[in-house]
Amino acid sequence: QVQLVESGGGLVQAGESLRLSCLASGRTFSNYVVGWFRQAPGKEREFVGAISRSGLTTYSKDSVKGRFTISRDNAKDTVALQMNNLAPEDTAVYFCAAKVGTGYSGSLYSTKEDYDYWGQGTQVTISS
Repeated sequence: QVQLVESGGGLVQAGESLRLSCLASGRTFSNYVVGWFRQAPGKEREFVGAISRSGLTTYSKDSVKGRFTISRDNAKDTVALQMNNLAPEDTAVYFCAAKVGTGYSGSLYSTKEDYDYWGQGTQVTISS
């Protein structure tokens, strides 16, 4: 199995940026599709975006497209979520998750039920 640890959260003002990191340990990281999710107080955990095993394919939810970018460095076992132009509605605990990819190398997964491994989360708070 793989262990995931998120970092980089914090408190920033609206319009500023944060870069979250997800560090993996355990198995061969390049075998895993990685997703980012977030959960605001009182709300369901929601999909933010995902990146394929090679890093060549990414997908993000509409509300973050153009603001959030996902990248990965398999040599360093890390996935990053670069978040720009943050807004108060982006406030949440952010989680990375991983699943062994199968089939097509560009496969992505967008529901929390698809993922097998989760980090503990990192808090992101945006003040207005």
